[in-house]
Amino acid sequence: MAARMSVEQPLWSALTAYRVLTMGYALALYAVAYDEYAHPLGAGSYLAVLALWTLATVRRVSSAERCTLPFLAVDLSVAVTGILITPLVDTQARIAAGGPTLPTIWTAGAVLGFAIKKGWRWAAGASTLVGVANVIEVGGLERDSLHDVLLVCIASIAIGYVVEVARASERTLARALRIEAATRERERLARDIHDSVLQVLAMVQRRGAAIGGEAAELGRMAGEQEAALRTLVSSGVVPEADGPRAPATAVPAAAVPTGPPPGTDRSGDGSAGRGSAAAEACDVRALLSAYSGPRVSFAEPGAPVTLPAPAARELAAAVGAALDNARRHARGPGGEEAQVWVLLEDEPDAVVVTVRDDGPGIPPGRLEAAEAEGRMGVALSIRGRLRDLGGSAELLSVPGQGTEVEMRVPKDDR
Repeated sequence: MAARMSVEQPLWSALTAYRVLTMGYALALYAVAYDEYAHPLGAGSYLAVLALWTLATVRRVSSAERCTLPFLAVDLSVAVTGILITPLVDTQARIAAGGPTLPTIWTAGAVLGFAIKKGWRWAAGASTLVGVANVIEVGGLERDSLHDVLLVCIASIAIGYVVEVARASERTLARALRIEAATRERERLARDIHDSVLQVLAMVQRRGAAIGGEAAELGRMAGEQEAALRTLVSSGVVPEADGPRAPATAVPAAAVPTGPPPGTDRSGDGSAGRGSAAAEACDVRALLSAYSGPRVSFAEPGAPVTLPAPAARELAAAVGAALDNARRHARGPGGEEAQVWVLLEDEPDAVVVTVRDDGPGIPPGRLEAAEAEGRMGVALSIRGRLRDLGGSAELLSVPGQGTEVEMRVPKDDR
């Protein structure tokens, strides 16, 4: 409804103002030509009804919900009645000379109401009724009356067509926004799954294959489930059909991991990071310090580096994903884990975290291949998180010289 109101509401407001202004115009014409009417009191009686109707229905015309089809039918009847009784209260000389009808251009407002409410087809029908009434009023097809009828008809049909196009564009935009929201939610869930379930399944597969026996069968099943789950979380979003939809199931807050991913090397219990993450402003140093360990060196500024708690948690999770990738993939010549350095920087407009390892680097095309296989560690757990925060993640890897990931979160985008 909000999208529809953004386009239609100005039209209804303009129609309301048009009706009031044209009512005043009709009354002004009557006052100027009072002595020229054959029955001025009869004309004044109709115009009094027209003025009362216009003022009493201001709120009805101000929105699509209140401006119903029965109301528009009555409104059009008031206009057509005014046209048809004009010969009864005015002189034939004034009518033959092209004098205005009693409602004058107020009639167009009744036709435009149909155009805005139901589109150009209803507008064409309403303008046809007005045209027939004008032909009856002048007693035939006159040039001036035909000109006025065609003007009202073309204007109302054009406005009705524009309204229909605008509504179709709104539906397309609303559908695109729903798909984008569903895609972002899928990516968020995929990141959480990658940080927890997929890693556990991969570990079970490797350990089962190493142990052998019944554990090997368990590892094989875990591998199959990992592949199926990767396919699920990396598949495209199916567009929603228009119409009523069932409410989405909310993910409990407790189910969303906020700490480092499983298996990340760290020391300490991380209580300081979790405690500060609950506050409105969170010190990123406290969250990232939980990652430091024998193979992870953490360098931080001497002053607090603060971000809103949700942004700080997402940044810490992205750093954890980068560390986990280094732990699993970056190996030295002897097979040992690579050394990793984490650098936290507090810039004037952004918080920057750089994760660098001394491993063998990433071969060209490996990231694209991994993403095609459903391995979304970099695409979702790192870049996806930073993109949702309005930031960015840049990855630089030179074969034989290690990998560096620079993550940037803007401060003024929260």
